[in-house]
Amino acid sequence: MKKLLEVRWHGRGGQGAWTASELLARAAVYEGKYIQSFPEFGPERMGAPVAAFTRISTEPIRLHCAIYNPDVVVVLDPTLVKTVPVTDGLREEGTLIINFRDEPSEARKILKDNKGKVWTVPATEIAIKILGLPITSTAMLGAVARVTGVVGLQSIERTIRERFRSNIAEKNFAVIKEAYEEVRSE
Repeated sequence: MKKLLEVRWHGRGGQGAWTASELLARAAVYEGKYIQSFPEFGPERMGAPVAAFTRISTEPIRLHCAIYNPDVVVVLDPTLVKTVPVTDGLREEGTLIINFRDEPSEARKILKDNKGKVWTVPATEIAIKILGLPITSTAMLGAVARVTGVVGLQSIERTIRERFRSNIAEKNFAVIKEAYEEVRSE
C-alpha cells in the first residue's frame, strides 16, 4: 500500500455509502493504520446522490478536507455514472469500482472519460441473492478490499461482527466474500 490511499464513494441517500466508508476505515484501524471517514451531505433526501470519503494511511493524516483527487472511486448505484461526474478528479492511474453486472469494457462505454482502470461487480445481484434486499454497500466493501488490498478479510469480518447482530453480520460477510471473489477488471 502507498502511504496514503484516498477513496471517494458515490451512492444515493440510504444506500450505505457512508456506512461502507466507515466500515473500511474501522477495518484499517484493526491493521494499525490511520484513518478518516466522513460523508458529504447537503439538503439531500433519500435517493438523492451523496458522497462519502475514506483516507487510509500508514502515517498520521494531517489533511482535513474533502478528497478531490481520489485514488479509488466506488459507485454503489450504476445509474449515477450517467448523471454524476463520478470520475472527476480521479487520478490517471486511479481505479473505478462500479456496481455493474456486465463486463468492465461495457461500463467503460458509458463513462464520460477514460480515466483509471475499471472494475465491476454485480453487487445488486449478490445482495439480493444473500440478503434478499438490494443493499449494495457491503458488496462494494468486499470489492474494494480485493481491488486495493488495503485491508484483509479478517479485519473486515471483525468490523462487521462488531457492527451488526450475528445473523445480519453472517449474511453481510457472505455478501462481502462473494463480491471479493466476483469483482473483475478490464
